[in-house]
Amino acid sequence: MKINNLEQLELSLQSSLSTIQNEFDNYQKKFFVARSPEFFCLELNGEAGELANLEKKQWKGRNIEPEKFADEAADVFIALLNYVNARGISLENAVIDKLYKIENIRQERAENGLTY
Repeated sequence: MKINNLEQLELSLQSSLSTIQNEFDNYQKKFFVARSPEFFCLELNGEAGELANLEKKQWKGRNIEPEKFADEAADVFIALLNYVNARGISLENAVIDKLYKIENIRQERAENGLTY
């Protein structure tokens, strides 16, 4: 049986994402104070806003150093991990479920000659 791209992606996520999430949660609990999901949701939005602001500046013609994008993207990822851990969400399961929903929509659209 041939594994398709989405199934391969799912296998990769299963072998790594929950480990990353759990190890990050252990690190956070060991060295930082506990915060509410609401706090981390606001933090996530703030960090995403900082990343978007960099993109806007570059779009308007300013020269933004690539490291700044990487730094803000890392902040977004960290804030997301903090949020899902505080909320008790399995990021692995949520991402896999969402990818299959997206794939179903993509296939339906493709059958009708549309792109997604």
